[in-house]
Amino acid sequence: MSYYKLFTSRYLSMKKMKHLSASIPLAALTLLAACSGDDASSSSAQQQDGDVQVYLTVRNTAIRLAQQQSVSFSDAADGHLTLTLNATDLKQEVEGFGAALTGSSAYLMKNMTDAARQKLLKDLFTEEGIDMKYMRLCIGTSDFSMANYTYCDDCTPDNLSSFDIPDVDRRDLLPVLKEILALQPHMRLLGSPWTAPAWMKTNNALYGGYFRTDPAVYSALAQYFVKYVQAYAAEGIAIDAITLQNEPWYETSGYATMKMEPAQQRDVVRDYLGPQFEAAGITTQIQIWDHNFGEVIYPLTVLEDPDAKKYVGGVAFHGYSGSPANLDDLIAAHPDMPIYFTEQSGGGWNTDDPIGNMLYYMKDFIIPTINRGSRNFLMWNLALDLNGGPKVEGLGGCNNCRGVVTILGSSYRVNEEYYLLGHFSKFVKAGAHRIGYTTSTGKPNNVDFSTFLNPDGSKVVVAVNQSGAAQTFTVSASEKRFTYTLPDQSSVSLIYK
Repeated sequence: MSYYKLFTSRYLSMKKMKHLSASIPLAALTLLAACSGDDASSSSAQQQDGDVQVYLTVRNTAIRLAQQQSVSFSDAADGHLTLTLNATDLKQEVEGFGAALTGSSAYLMKNMTDAARQKLLKDLFTEEGIDMKYMRLCIGTSDFSMANYTYCDDCTPDNLSSFDIPDVDRRDLLPVLKEILALQPHMRLLGSPWTAPAWMKTNNALYGGYFRTDPAVYSALAQYFVKYVQAYAAEGIAIDAITLQNEPWYETSGYATMKMEPAQQRDVVRDYLGPQFEAAGITTQIQIWDHNFGEVIYPLTVLEDPDAKKYVGGVAFHGYSGSPANLDDLIAAHPDMPIYFTEQSGGGWNTDDPIGNMLYYMKDFIIPTINRGSRNFLMWNLALDLNGGPKVEGLGGCNNCRGVVTILGSSYRVNEEYYLLGHFSKFVKAGAHRIGYTTSTGKPNNVDFSTFLNPDGSKVVVAVNQSGAAQTFTVSASEKRFTYTLPDQSSVSLIYK
């Protein structure tokens, strides 16, 4: 990620972050809510039979993705805002929510006791927890790795025979990844390199530099991806998609990065990678860009070439500059092109309390991105330690990033990103689609919704309220309706058939 983008006035203007004394796993937080004496909290441990399941997170309480008393359908008339869901208005298939299993994350998880790691993985990747179904992998080193390496350091443009999964990934990444896949059968995997091998670059180094403009190197990079997909397939691991380069318009001497211009990406996809995947019978999707909302001109340049576009399976975005509104230009020019969101980190620049941070990312990032058609939403590191690491000694990049979970030896605590993702990933099932809805009146400011249809016919409404007051709304679909009051500074997931 390009961290120089993070410290803008957008983040500096937020209130000073309060320390979270303990971010406790879901079951413990539900117990705390039940014992708090607060009326809304105490109901979380007293679920009753009803038609609509309710999972709630409320700021300034202990309620964190906690199941509340169910809501019953009612035909009672009301004057509230009404959301009318249209289950026949199918939007994009939602492929999953998740984070990146970086080298650092894999190292920390691998070094937990077996029992502790299994508990963590179930909390992240099964219905016992938040059931994440999409994960990003680094192809070689990144700013969160245990070594500096690619998968073909000793190769040449004419000879990639020494390509192999490096020892550090065989030690940490593969064992943890295989345990995750055993628990989560619907997992989709995205592979992204932070740099090509040094011999493909103008500076002959992993840190910084530019991709060489050389047809032989273009062809070698395509073969690099062919071999990557094949090597993981030999391990029984299917790579669903790749991006050509993480953040291709950013390079620094501080850690592994590489600049790749849009014309280079276009030519590699059109003349080398697309045809070589096709020739090898590889169906792994090619995603372009993999960088910020604010520079949408880059993927637009690639997609202007129809011969390149025919090989492109999607455009991937990060959230460190610009906003989801920038996607409108891409959607207008290429309404048929799938959109993906592949990286956003939380960290020390978030200066609100933890649930305030969660609500910020929900309102400003995940809901508007999904509502504009993104098929996924990924945070950055799945797991880091208390110091925001570990990392290669002396490595640049982010020094105050936060993982979805924080590893504490063989225990862990969940962070605000866990609840952010969980409000979606736990309830939006594999094969689900976002569906359209209309409102009876204008939505209040700072109240937003995303609506989904699962393959089993169940519907999911995710709502966030930062309006300054509780908001009552009615959900109507298929001749069923119910009314719910969402507290201020809170988010809810509502699930019903």
